[in-house]
Amino acid sequence: MASKPLLTIFIITILMALMPKATFSIPFVVFHGISDSCDNKGVTKFTELLTNWSGSQGYCIEIGNGGWDSWFMPFTEQVTLPISVKEMSELSEGFNIVGLSQGNLVGRGVLEFCDGAPPVKNFISLAGPHAGIASVPLCGSGFLCILVDSILDLAIYSDFVQENLAPAGYIKIPTDIDGYLKGCKFLPKLNNEIVRNSTYKERFTSLENLVLIMFEDDSVLVPRETSWFGYFPDGSWDTVLPAQETKLYIEDWIGLKTLDEAGKVKFINVSGNHLEISQSAMREYIVPYLVDDESIKPRRTDSSLIWLSSLWNFFGELLGVTDKCPLLHTMS
Repeated sequence: MASKPLLTIFIITILMALMPKATFSIPFVVFHGISDSCDNKGVTKFTELLTNWSGSQGYCIEIGNGGWDSWFMPFTEQVTLPISVKEMSELSEGFNIVGLSQGNLVGRGVLEFCDGAPPVKNFISLAGPHAGIASVPLCGSGFLCILVDSILDLAIYSDFVQENLAPAGYIKIPTDIDGYLKGCKFLPKLNNEIVRNSTYKERFTSLENLVLIMFEDDSVLVPRETSWFGYFPDGSWDTVLPAQETKLYIEDWIGLKTLDEAGKVKFINVSGNHLEISQSAMREYIVPYLVDDESIKPRRTDSSLIWLSSLWNFFGELLGVTDKCPLLHTMS
C-alpha cells in the first residue's frame, strides 16, 4: 500500500513542475485593421488567447465606431483617438503593441506622435503596410478594381480623397513620388520622409524589439514586402527592394537601421494569406514578446489559465491534435 502515496507524491511533483511560474508582464494593446472592430469574433479570440498564454492583460483599443471609421476617417484623425493610452492606469508602467494590418500604422502613430504616453517596449506587427501600399486594400485584380485603381491614381493625393478615404493616407504610387510627398497626409510624416523629426526617430528606436511578420501568400498588401519595410524603388514597378536597400533604411530616417544593427528587428515569414495566422504561430512568434518583464513590479496574474493552456498544448501534441488552422481570416 505504500506505493500508492509514493505514486501520488510523484504525480503531484510532476504537475507542480509542469505548472509555469507566475509571470509579471506588462499589458499589451491590440490595434485592429480596416473593416474590422474590437467586437469581431476573430479579434476578440486573438486577444483572449494571447492574454491566456502570456499571462499579460490584453486590450483592444477601438478606433471610432470600428469598421466604418477604419475606412472613412482620415488617418491623421485616427491616430489621435488612441491617445487615451495616456489615461489608462493599467498602461502607466509601459505596454506592448500588437498591430493587425492597418492597425500597425495606428500603433506607430501612438508610438511616434503621442507626447507623454507610457513607454512601448515591444512592437509586434502582423502584415503591416509600413512602407505603404500601391493598391487599395481588399480590391483585388479584376477589371473593376483596375479601373478603380486607375481613377484613384489620378486623384489619390487630392485633399478630398485624403480627407475621406483612410487608406489614401498610406498609398504610395512609386511612379508619382512627387505627388505622394506633396499630397499624402500621413505616411510621409510617419516615416520621416520629408522632415527628419528626431523625436519620432528617438521614440521608434526606443523599442526593445520590433517583430515584423509577413504572410508569404498575402494578396491584400501590394507589395507584401511592405510588412518588412520593403517597397518598390522610386519611379519603377519592376522590382521590390528589400528593406535594407531602401532609402528609409540606408539613411535611417526613423531608426529602422539602428534597431536592426542592434539585433532588435525580427523579420518573420509565415505561410498563409493576409492575417491568416495559426495559433501555433501565435505562440511561437508573438507570445515570447509579451511575457517576463522583470523591470515591472510584480502583479497578480491568473496562472491557472496559463497552466490549463500548457496542459492542453501538451496533450494536444500527445494525441496528435494540432491547432495549425488560421485564427484570423479577416482581410484587413
